[in-house]
Amino acid sequence: MTQKYRITLLPGDGIGPEIMAVAVDVLQVVGKKFDLQFDFTEALIGGAAIDGAGEPLPGATLDTCRQSDAVLLAAIGGYKWDSLPSNMRPEAGLLGLRAGLDLFANLRPAQILPQLIDSSTLKREVVEGVDIMVVRELTGGIYFGKPKGIFATETGEKRGVNTMAYTEAEIDRIGRVAFETAQKRGGKLCSVDKANVLEVSQLWRDRMTQLAAEYPDVELSHLYVDNAAMQLVRAPKQFDTIVTGNLFGDILSDAAAMLTGSIGMLPSASLGASGPGVYEPVHGSAPDIAGQDKANPLAQVLSAAMMLRYGLNQPGAAEHIEKGVLQVLEQGYRTGDIISADMNLLGCKAMGEVLIQTLEGI
Repeated sequence: MTQKYRITLLPGDGIGPEIMAVAVDVLQVVGKKFDLQFDFTEALIGGAAIDGAGEPLPGATLDTCRQSDAVLLAAIGGYKWDSLPSNMRPEAGLLGLRAGLDLFANLRPAQILPQLIDSSTLKREVVEGVDIMVVRELTGGIYFGKPKGIFATETGEKRGVNTMAYTEAEIDRIGRVAFETAQKRGGKLCSVDKANVLEVSQLWRDRMTQLAAEYPDVELSHLYVDNAAMQLVRAPKQFDTIVTGNLFGDILSDAAAMLTGSIGMLPSASLGASGPGVYEPVHGSAPDIAGQDKANPLAQVLSAAMMLRYGLNQPGAAEHIEKGVLQVLEQGYRTGDIISADMNLLGCKAMGEVLIQTLEGI
């Protein structure tokens, strides 16, 4: 029996529409192979929404996302909107989407593909075999804490304020996601905080330590965020699963991404307790190459694979896409961000065509 799914597409800005087109074509091909039917609805977010609807996250977009089985997002932002007030910038649309769907857990894999080891800026012996999952808390912490803003002091001098805050319940729910993720991986979880100077991190560490008693099959360790950043570069293979707050996770997940050689290869999943998740590449909108057919669509394609696995419970279809990506890389096809000697350089559209041919043949 054909399984039917409602998917909201958010192409966004910059290279977003180009890489989204490839992902949709891939999903159509895989859908035929696995008897899956996708009902795609496109909606506005980010700069495109500002231009088209006067705000970065129109209510209609959020409603459409809530009514779908999963949301596939490409990229947002660009120089065009940098001068707008913070609440009107494209990034506000992304924060609003996460909050509106209560997507509190962000899963960011950083896995070294054998075909791309030499694309990493680190030595082969340092990165070969790296397979890390960063679990980032997504709807709390300093990005959402109150008070926040720029205020005038009694002397007339301006003062910027942001508040880092977490409740026990917020820590516990991301902690459980992280422990359960570690159970499915290598059984090791490193919790990253700054408990030596931040009270919010002291509470974070206390709760993670208490939760560990419920997961005796997971080995829990703790690192301060500055040491964790150093260790990611010094000896990344020591990590299996990392859990941390919103700000630290934002930074560490990007650092982990670059171990792999290109941020253009990495997907992510943002999940809540219920309702649709959002699946997106970790890279930005790359406005400098938008419309030039130079973008790498593989992170978007792999985000679609994560959608199939985590959002739609279709692991076979997800594995088919992932196998196709590996075969394309094995055959020597590359986009500009991962090009190396003796490789076949392709544009965004051509990379999609080669991938589809490969998927149809396996």
